[in-house]
Parts: sequence; C-alpha cells; structure tokens
Amino acid sequence: MSPTLSDGDIVLARMNVAVRSGVVVLVRWSQRPGQLSVKRAVRHELDGQWYVLGDSPDGSTDSRTLGPATVVGVISCRLWPKPTRLDR
Repeated sequence: MSPTLSDGDIVLARMNVAVRSGVVVLVRWSQRPGQLSVKRAVRHELDGQWYVLGDSPDGSTDSRTLGPATVVGVISCRLWPKPTRLDR
C-alpha cells in the first residue's frame, strides 16, 4: 500500500462499518483464506465482495490477480510511526 502505508506500520481497523469506494480496507481472499491484506476499495461487487487495488499498481497483488475480496474492516488510521487518519 505504499506510499499510503509501509511495511511495519501499525494501523487501526474498524469492524462492522460501512465500506465506501476510496477507503483503505482490510480484506480476505477466497483463494488465500489464511491471508489478510490491506488494499483500497474501488467498487462493490456481487455477493458483498469488493474489487480492491493496491496503491502501487506495479507492485501489488490485488483484485486484478485474485478477484474480488471480502472486506473484514476499514482502516481508519495509522497509529505508528506517524499517526495519520486514513478514512476521510
């Protein structure tokens, strides 16, 4: 999710909140059930899933490769190392 987030950043995810296009989300992939990823929600798909993309298109594995994802939570802010709100 670079440049928005970097490896090692600590974030706060809010569960059971409405998702809207453009927000940063925590997702789970049906093809990789044990993996959670942080991506940007692009559009709502069928069956409650979302088409999501990483902020770095050349270095991201996202819905272009894995298809729609299930949103687990909305990332509201980075807590460390540089506190920043992300859910605007």
